[in-house]
Amino acid sequence: MSNQEFVVLGQDDAADGCCPALLTTPLDEGQAVELAKVFKALGDPVRLRLLSMIASRAGGEVCVCDLTPAFDLSQPTISHHLKLLRQAGLIDCERRGTWVYYWLVPAMTDRLAAILTRPAGEPLPERTAPAAAAS
Repeated sequence: MSNQEFVVLGQDDAADGCCPALLTTPLDEGQAVELAKVFKALGDPVRLRLLSMIASRAGGEVCVCDLTPAFDLSQPTISHHLKLLRQAGLIDCERRGTWVYYWLVPAMTDRLAAILTRPAGEPLPERTAPAAAAS
């Protein structure tokens, strides 16, 4: 068993509780559950394409009427995928008359980027050989 000490996020003054880096500090259970929901939303090719279409749209927002024709899916299915992206906090929307307009929530994508980024210039931890390979 290793004597390595694990830091639980939120219990270390040096750890940034808002955007802990997955590659530098272990996640606690609540953070892992929250983050898994976001990655699950991103784990579907249709939702990933929808997010990309919304994020790359000039003007920062897009009408659902412009998203639906890009897919060989029914409008209710597209709406379901958009709902899951909204629930994950990746996009937000506003109804204007009969149409709904969507936009990216930059704070969430910035948070994901911060979680997955290793501090610049910091070396990766040294790997140790498995016990079986050492003999």
